[in-house]
Amino acid sequence: MSKISSDTLREAVEAIFKFSTETKKRKFTETVELQVALKNYDPNKERRFAGAIRLPNVPRPKFTVCVIGDAKHIGEAKDQKVPCVSEDDLKKLNKNKKAVKKLAKQYGAFIASATLIRKIPRLVGPGLNKAGKFPTVLGPNENISEKVEAVRASVKFALKSKKSLCLGVPIANMTMAPRDVANNITMAVNFVVTLLPKGWQQIKRLYIKSTMGPPQRIYGF
Repeated sequence: MSKISSDTLREAVEAIFKFSTETKKRKFTETVELQVALKNYDPNKERRFAGAIRLPNVPRPKFTVCVIGDAKHIGEAKDQKVPCVSEDDLKKLNKNKKAVKKLAKQYGAFIASATLIRKIPRLVGPGLNKAGKFPTVLGPNENISEKVEAVRASVKFALKSKKSLCLGVPIANMTMAPRDVANNITMAVNFVVTLLPKGWQQIKRLYIKSTMGPPQRIYGF
């Protein structure tokens, strides 16, 4: 159960939209980020948490997903105009760190045919994994467009450093309706709480902010 007041959340969402509309018009779509500050959590002693959740609305409209596919999936991806690379394309990278890094930066996430998923570390080395973009499995009978949409709508929560008790995750964008932004936030907050060993007891503060706007506190003192 969420401990965030619906009025507090509504006012915070209204504030970020007000700031965005009353300041200089941006030439890009601002992202809305959820910022989480933890307490009573020792990453060196307690289990490291990590998890992903699919949100009702895609947080980043330009987030791209690439298919690493077998012959069947490559054909389907091309038909559906989804970016794709084949096993041969990966072999051509020859485990070159710069080339793999460039590939990782080119896309927001990857999905890979089940027949290829285990081969990827051998083909490209640890580059995709280090970038936090190791592919999600694409089953032989899954619809590529539906899978891509599911990945685009998903966000991951994980502490990136043992020294930091704060994390920020893109949760929405300023082209969405305020109601949809609030729905994404509520679902994401409730999910991250389930990842913590002691739940809400380990949430110190929660903020939301647009890319260019000031943070708005929605929980904590």
